[in-house]
Amino acid sequence: MVSREDKRASLQQKLHLLRSITNSHAVNKTTIIVDASKYIEELKQKVERLNKDISAAQSSDHQNPLQVTVETLDKGFLISVFSDKTCPGLLVSLLEAFEELGLNILEARVSCTDSFRLQAVGGENEDQNESVDAQAVKQAVLQAIKNWSEGCDQLD
Repeated sequence: MVSREDKRASLQQKLHLLRSITNSHAVNKTTIIVDASKYIEELKQKVERLNKDISAAQSSDHQNPLQVTVETLDKGFLISVFSDKTCPGLLVSLLEAFEELGLNILEARVSCTDSFRLQAVGGENEDQNESVDAQAVKQAVLQAIKNWSEGCDQLD
């Protein structure tokens, strides 16, 4: 049979463990339990925020499965577009966007087999009056993707 002192010691040990887990500085049993309750609520809120972040990330992946990066080089830009799906017709839309911007494609690698991958080095056309920055190139690429996807939706 467990004595009263053993129960009390066990309870004290559990309260001490609870206090250390919740980073509580309380000495009183009631305050330790209140601190633990607050800690559990904070953890619940963190879990809810993380679940919202995960669902938002997943829904944005479904809406725009394409990844676009544009880096500035010494003379031009490195443009990368990637999708884990094939994207028939997207290459044409992107090339038209580059042409509208006045970018000369100096080098390009494209793969359209099981996924879509474009890596291109584009330089500004020397006849062009205005200079183009990386943000403008990225916006043009994103707009071309949007126009392409809207065209695909109309065909479905």
